[in-house]
Amino acid sequence: MDLGISGKVALVTASSKGLGLASAQALSAEGCPVVMCARSADVLSVAAATLAGESLAIPIDVTEEGAPAELVRRTVERFGGLDILVANAGGPPPGRSLDLTDEQLRAAVNANLLTSVRLVRESVPHMRAGGWGRVCLITSSSVKQPIRSLALSNTARTGLWAWAKTAAMDLFEDGITVNLACPGSHATDRMKELGATGPMGDPADFGRVVAFMCSQSAAFMTGTTVLVDGGSTVGLQ
Repeated sequence: MDLGISGKVALVTASSKGLGLASAQALSAEGCPVVMCARSADVLSVAAATLAGESLAIPIDVTEEGAPAELVRRTVERFGGLDILVANAGGPPPGRSLDLTDEQLRAAVNANLLTSVRLVRESVPHMRAGGWGRVCLITSSSVKQPIRSLALSNTARTGLWAWAKTAAMDLFEDGITVNLACPGSHATDRMKELGATGPMGDPADFGRVVAFMCSQSAAFMTGTTVLVDGGSTVGLQ
């Protein structure tokens, strides 16, 4: 299936490994020039070499306050515009609800809520200029069904979902969609760190779901969450 996005410029953050890398690879396979970022220059360079087409790798910590503006500036400088944003950031550590400190909560909200808001805010003017845009925020199935041991993630990502639902209404008339891709357990380093067991998804399959959400055919799909979790979320929502 031709997704109709060949030549569209994509920025995928925290994309040196895991679901971010899988998303970058899927968009590259569809003909998108892809800008990638991660904190480790060496790991990022290896990841960029796996992409099918043109790419730009920027070593930077996306959770730093000025990083989103820098990433968007360099994307537009290199490729002349920005059409697709896949906002991703590493998840916070495990923790139970009443054990969290203010400092931990601030760090989680910064990484998993404010960082995505900053990225969208910096990207939207360029999407509006082109009359077309796709924003896909990688979050977690916990926005639908909180995970007891991941209170930090539950808190920050659910806040992002509420913001994104609002942003989707604000941006649809500009030809820009905003959606959440919500993974369950996938075979990534993050899941190994959390000690996950049981069936796990293939990151490459998740990446292809993200690519579809960023496609021309998904023009009327906005303000929604797409669960990619092997049916583990049991609520009727």
